[in-house]
Amino acid sequence: MSKSGKQSGLGRGLSALLGEFPEIESSGAVDQKPVSLPIDLIQRNPDQPRRYFAEAKMQQLVDSVKKQGVLQPILVRPIVGTTKYQLVAGERRWRAAGQAGLHDIPVYVRELSDRQVAEIALVENIQRVDLNPIEEGRGYHVLMKQFHHTQEEVAKAVAKSRSHIANTVRLLDLPKSVQEHLVKGDLTAGHARALLSAKDALSLARRVIEAGLSVRQTENMVRESLSAPEIKSRKNKDIQIKDPDIRALEAQLSDALGLVVAVEQKTPTKGVLRLEYQTLEQLDDLCRRLNSI
Repeated sequence: MSKSGKQSGLGRGLSALLGEFPEIESSGAVDQKPVSLPIDLIQRNPDQPRRYFAEAKMQQLVDSVKKQGVLQPILVRPIVGTTKYQLVAGERRWRAAGQAGLHDIPVYVRELSDRQVAEIALVENIQRVDLNPIEEGRGYHVLMKQFHHTQEEVAKAVAKSRSHIANTVRLLDLPKSVQEHLVKGDLTAGHARALLSAKDALSLARRVIEAGLSVRQTENMVRESLSAPEIKSRKNKDIQIKDPDIRALEAQLSDALGLVVAVEQKTPTKGVLRLEYQTLEQLDDLCRRLNSI
């Protein structure tokens, strides 16, 4: 703990959640000396918020452990009625040690409740920027629903704004397929938030990925999809769906111009091309492009 009055984010966060619980520094240190335990005696916490491990980063850690060993102890708790322990914090180091062929790993052993384990695991991962947005949202959801923390308490614990907590939890409302794109990094949290209000989030998510749209372009596309129904009624009540080639052309033009583009086909050879701008800067840019032709 720094004596300058600035606590580590992790220590401050756990204190905010756990009250008088002894603080844990962001380095993982606690008020006791580490011991060495066989890796085989340590079990993964099934409720650990982080589920996805980037292969490239994990391999870098494995290579480091092979050369230098595990320099920073992990945190575990005893499993009642057994001789084994449950992992609380430091899963990447534990996994890397196993992959590196180590038999023992330095640990801090603490007696912790289920609530404390959940809180420590989430805050430790958040402060180390180890979670993707979906894992982060699930962690916040557990703290609020299962352990009855308010959004304000969670926000203080992880040094985030209350709106960030609310917006991140809302990502769990997206279809599972869209969440998978977010986990893989195909979409950013900004893209995902824009898709929350879409009627067909998965279809629009695919367009965003294929066209490489920015967050602003995604927001415009979602607004357009909500204001311009895809299905129009003819006089004879037949239903007409916009041609897939027209939609592909709209996406291509939108990507090239940075604007929302709509193509309305009146006849097989005639139609209307509509460009929607959100700022005067976008209009000026479009005018410059047209004048330079």
